[in-house]
Amino acid sequence: MRRPRLRVDRERCIGAGMCALTAPEVFDQDPDDGRVLLLRAEPPAALHAAARLAAGVCPSGAVTLDEPESGGT
Repeated sequence: MRRPRLRVDRERCIGAGMCALTAPEVFDQDPDDGRVLLLRAEPPAALHAAARLAAGVCPSGAVTLDEPESGGT
């Protein structure tokens, strides 16, 4: 089964830091420009909820979580 995968757009990032505050195990901020740094593109199951929340609270939409489709039909 495929795990959720995160993507970040550093050009779109405004450096608000909501991702790093919400999921510090998954995101950090660049010390030079304050923009997002992705630490784990495929976070473990224990961090899925935090990663999903971080993507949702990003004010610029720079964080995207691609979740696999469920296997049910």
